[in-house]
Amino acid sequence: QLYNFGFVSIVVFAVSRLVVHWNIITRDLADGMVIGSCVPITVNMVMVLTKSSNGDEASAIFNAAFGNLLGVFISPLLILLYLGQESSIDIGSVLFKLSLRVLLPIFVGQLIHMFSATIVSFVKEHKKKFKKIQEYCLIFIVYTVFCRTFYPQRYEDTSDTTPTTLKDAVIMIIFQFILLVSVMTVAWFLLTLLYPRQPALRVMGLYGCTHKSVAMGIPLINAIYEDNPNIGFYTLPLLIWHPMQLVIGTFLSPRLASFVTREKERLSSEHDIVDQEEN
Repeated sequence: QLYNFGFVSIVVFAVSRLVVHWNIITRDLADGMVIGSCVPITVNMVMVLTKSSNGDEASAIFNAAFGNLLGVFISPLLILLYLGQESSIDIGSVLFKLSLRVLLPIFVGQLIHMFSATIVSFVKEHKKKFKKIQEYCLIFIVYTVFCRTFYPQRYEDTSDTTPTTLKDAVIMIIFQFILLVSVMTVAWFLLTLLYPRQPALRVMGLYGCTHKSVAMGIPLINAIYEDNPNIGFYTLPLLIWHPMQLVIGTFLSPRLASFVTREKERLSSEHDIVDQEEN
């Protein structure tokens, strides 16, 4: 969590200030990059990728759930710290909105899971349909954000504002890709140093300290910037980071699964040799 909330957000913030200073992209998109870097990790994606990569599933579940609970309180503070807008945002109101939009649904879901076997069995029976609905909702969110972001009338009353173009968005996507690959690479080397004999935990950590959640990020951004005309730009970088991490994770998954298998075999062989020498 320290790496996800701390290191990743610091790196993205530093890069975003540089690209604004050099006039590579507009400030709205750069601020959106910072906001996206402050949200917690995904839950479902981290669990699925960890499982398919032979990682530590139990640790992935705990890490994802704990990170999302932390995110309700830490993410707004990080955003305000980096973007310096404490005076214009009511933290209490933001936390209240996030509690209603994030914590309350989780709490209700846990109650249903514990006390309503009928609903649980119904959801399990139609799990694929619910998954499809979730995917369609995400696509709709992406569509609406793009529409709101590049709506021509957005600049009618802000003639002094530099318009954000499709070119800016493409450049932002390139920087997002470079940043994601970079923080994943650094995370892998650090995890190798911390857990040299625990390959499954290293794989879990790779996903668990670099992913960002749309499910948590969208309510967070809406709660903070509900009436801000730039909300589309603040949301767009997160919507780019989310599928990008899925594509990269899917590419790495079979390779990491093979790595975990080889490492476990190697460690097991070393352990057998040590036992034979002691005997």
